[in-house]
Amino acid sequence: MVVGAFPMAKLLYLGIRQVSKPLANRIKEAARRSEFFKTYICLPPAQLYHWVEMRTKMRIMGFRGTVIKPLNEEAAAELGAELLGEATIFIVGGGCLVLEYWRHQAQQRHKEEEQRAAWDAMRDEVGHLALAVEALQAQMQAAPPQGALEELKVQVQEVRSQLGARDPSSTSKAVSTSKE
Repeated sequence: MVVGAFPMAKLLYLGIRQVSKPLANRIKEAARRSEFFKTYICLPPAQLYHWVEMRTKMRIMGFRGTVIKPLNEEAAAELGAELLGEATIFIVGGGCLVLEYWRHQAQQRHKEEEQRAAWDAMRDEVGHLALAVEALQAQMQAAPPQGALEELKVQVQEVRSQLGARDPSSTSKAVSTSKE
């Protein structure tokens, strides 16, 4: 995510830094006050950082075999507290990034599930419509053709005319009812 392109993301980043700084400052103060915290939490990473930094600088300048002296306890405690504070800020920011990524992934999964459900519903509807079309086609094939209906009408008219010729009173009744 590009921070410069999204003002809200930049604002969020600044908010995280502002929230993390007091936490980092408390950790630094605890490191300065507590002997245990200073000795076992702050000093080892600070000495390691100092050793790697100095070794790298010496190699860049061409001094390969130089022995690096460790930092004094006060400077190492200060450096360790700074490293711990920066690590805290980094961890909080990284945690927010991971949480945002998980949230985005959950939204994507939800959207895909909704699309899949809509797709399945459409597929079911198409299946139902296909069955309805097949049923209508079967009814059309079972129904007599139009020519057969015309023949049937002609036959019915012939039967009526034959019945009408036999019984003149019924013919007059049939004609009077058909006029109404």
